[in-house]
Amino acid sequence: MQVGEFFQRLQAHPAHAPAIVDDGCRARPAEVSFGMLLQRVAAMRDRLVRDEVRVLCTRLDNGADWIVADLAALWGGIVHVPLPHFFSDTQQRHVRAAAGADAVLSSAPGGDDAGEPVLARIPPVTLAGAASPERRLLPGTAKITFTSGSTGTPRGVCLDAAAMLAVAEGIAAATAGLPIRRHLCALPMAILLENIAGLLAPLLRGAAVVAPPLAAVGLTGSSSFEPARLDAVIRRTDAMSVVLLPQMLRSWTAWLRATARPAPASLLLAAVGGASVGAATIAAARAAGIPAYEGYGLSEGASVQTLNLPGADRPGSAGRPLPHARLRIDADGEIQIGGALFLGYLGAPPAGTPPPSAPLSNRWWRTGDLGRIDADGFIHVAGRKDALLVTAYGRNVSPEWVETTLQASGAIAQAVVLGAGQPVLGAVLWPLREATTDDELAAAVARANASLPDYARIGPWARARQRFDVASAMATANGRPRRQAIAEAYANELFDTNRLQYGATR
Repeated sequence: MQVGEFFQRLQAHPAHAPAIVDDGCRARPAEVSFGMLLQRVAAMRDRLVRDEVRVLCTRLDNGADWIVADLAALWGGIVHVPLPHFFSDTQQRHVRAAAGADAVLSSAPGGDDAGEPVLARIPPVTLAGAASPERRLLPGTAKITFTSGSTGTPRGVCLDAAAMLAVAEGIAAATAGLPIRRHLCALPMAILLENIAGLLAPLLRGAAVVAPPLAAVGLTGSSSFEPARLDAVIRRTDAMSVVLLPQMLRSWTAWLRATARPAPASLLLAAVGGASVGAATIAAARAAGIPAYEGYGLSEGASVQTLNLPGADRPGSAGRPLPHARLRIDADGEIQIGGALFLGYLGAPPAGTPPPSAPLSNRWWRTGDLGRIDADGFIHVAGRKDALLVTAYGRNVSPEWVETTLQASGAIAQAVVLGAGQPVLGAVLWPLREATTDDELAAAVARANASLPDYARIGPWARARQRFDVASAMATANGRPRRQAIAEAYANELFDTNRLQYGATR
């Protein structure tokens, strides 16, 4: 799909139909129709083109202003670089310099209700020792999404419009059988997963995007989450779909059980991804009434690649490939993806094999994830290839497998398994509730161990001193643990550190 066709599809929707519900906990959420949305997008596009903006950074909370800026950049052929709210000032400066941004759009002073966002021109800055921004940008780049990286220095993933729109169209087609009329954005729109699955895909099918500020859905600071707020917004807006990270799903499930409340009746699909989920977590969520379905994807594939769906569901797997995606497993068990593929990393050569001379649609990308595809086409992700642990007895163990088992025990919110080269595995645990006692954690570990083979059972464990999140520098934005940092922080509490080993992190 090309950009022109995308906007033709939006123009074909009834002009009076709601496109955005800009809900900020007001008594009556403000709606923006498709007709008004397209007018606002065209005006912002014209302004950006008139001001000769080439690379636009946005520093905005979720809401109509973010959506208008994203669509205006897409329509105007301007590179959009969303700045995640959880990036530090140092990381944001790095992003602006690496991308060669010449304008920043940010909230007006005084808060979201103070007026229109402010567009400020900035002089492009080149990173020391790096090529000029013009040479660092890969031809055709429409968006640069920055991952937080294992060392804290963001890395830019360059995407063209065709790849992003192919994924959006694939999601829209795969979910066409569900009568979804309102999608709630519960993740930051600056995260590619929400940008594609929560904005472009719903708009393609004529659904309204419910876009409250992040605090309204319970996300405050970098990673703090209050499930009661998410639940309230879904009920107030009658949202029918939502995308969640695994930890958000676990917290919401536990809150529903603790309050004995039924899940919101309007919800038809809660897609879960970003990190390992597991069949037990999905089962617990569904028992609480949440229609949870696990998926798989990565930024290098323009977000979602596979998804379980009603009628095509296998809990414990990450679903079947969506219409835009191609997947295969190589001889080493590594997942490779094709179809909608990124252009490459900012400042690096084009990505994929065969070489760049081949059409992008014919290239494959090695994901670094291990997995298998079963006889019915469902993908089962075993974990990161570079995180694989080899014990002192020579057994290969995927830490994600053991971590998912621990997190399904009912008391553990986050778990990181360590122990490469050790005779027994150890774990660092963060409880589901702060009031959870050490005895309760020990019982949870025992329950998990009972379902694991002896070589994968947890011996020593330590209670984490803080949550694994962006603020503690112990996890990435989508919840993947920074294993090296965690090992360095807790090694003395688990093992003889002279023998401790750990692999690289994603």
